[in-house]
Amino acid sequence: MTVLVLVKRNKTMATENTFSASSTRSGRYIQQLTGYRAFIPAMLPPDPPIGITGELQMLLSEADRALGRLDGSIQTLPNPDLFMYMYVRKEAVLSSQIEGTQSSLQDVLAAEAKIFAPDRPKDVDEVVNYVSAMNYGLDRLAVLPISVRLIREIHTELLKDARGSHLVPGELRSSQNWIGPGGCTLNEATFVPPPPHEVPQALSNLETFLHADNDLPLLIKIGLAHAQFETIHPFLDGNGRVGRLLITFLLCEQKVLIKPVLYLSYYFKRYRQQYYEHLQSVRDNGTWEQWLAFFLRGIVEVSNQATDTARRILSLREGHRQKIAEDFGRAAGNGHRVLEHLYKHPIVSIGEVKELIGTTYPAASDLVNRMTEGKILREYTGQARNRRFMYFSYIDLFHDAGPV
Repeated sequence: MTVLVLVKRNKTMATENTFSASSTRSGRYIQQLTGYRAFIPAMLPPDPPIGITGELQMLLSEADRALGRLDGSIQTLPNPDLFMYMYVRKEAVLSSQIEGTQSSLQDVLAAEAKIFAPDRPKDVDEVVNYVSAMNYGLDRLAVLPISVRLIREIHTELLKDARGSHLVPGELRSSQNWIGPGGCTLNEATFVPPPPHEVPQALSNLETFLHADNDLPLLIKIGLAHAQFETIHPFLDGNGRVGRLLITFLLCEQKVLIKPVLYLSYYFKRYRQQYYEHLQSVRDNGTWEQWLAFFLRGIVEVSNQATDTARRILSLREGHRQKIAEDFGRAAGNGHRVLEHLYKHPIVSIGEVKELIGTTYPAASDLVNRMTEGKILREYTGQARNRRFMYFSYIDLFHDAGPV
């Protein structure tokens, strides 16, 4: 199912006393003056409370264990940032693809390496912005708790100078939006979020819930918060991406993970139809437990996948370090420096290697040639001049971990 967010100027307000309303456990559909029905979410936590029994209890326990294994595996890496750099970019690609972008992981890496191929997708800037928004939010968490203010700041970074930048980045919407097939009208929409005048209060209620002292397990709380944010749909564009970022920010704020290495976009993209159906069922039928079971299965699947990728990174690094030590002779020291650099910059030029190791251009060229012959690097551009070299086996680990 292709879900698009469409926008229509409509500043009409309605009151529950005057117009028809239908209620579920998660909120109320209220008919507006112009005839359409908009959804007003109830405050969290749900009432009646979430029943954490049976399958949901089992999944919660399994998800907690999977997250613990992931956190432990990251701590075994000599430098957890080696894992985080690429994982963040993979998440940016997948989360943006859910919203319709075409850029691949390789497109993003090339853009960051300032390789401007004529066939590069035009939407790559959106994915690069996602990386910037994620890094910005993680830095801001050191001084600012997750709040409406932080969410708006992240949204500003997300839409800066990209598609949707005309849709007031960082500003809560002042017009009605809706979700449905392309070309549908407001009355034909699959879902109509709260009218704009309800958005500030709904977000304030969500912020209160996030910081409330209650006995809800953290993963249950995060699952509820993500669904609630997507239901509020507070911006004219970028709601899905911000909502998915919110999951990682909450895990990091509560120090469940030492590094932000759990991203659910792979799971949400793989099961996109179910993802949308579960969210809509919460609104229509109040089926919070079914949504939470789906959400926790995603935590388990993605945590296990990330744990395996971390193990493979460690194995790859040790194998290449050994090859350099055995085959590079006196150049081994510089080879190791270049190798570590590749985990944050997997596409390099000879000039960049020259600057990194502080040597002559011929010496840098010789080192790159050795790494190419040793199948550590691969020439990427196919050009005779201004060549770029890719740490392809490292990038391939993230292709293997899911579609990008």
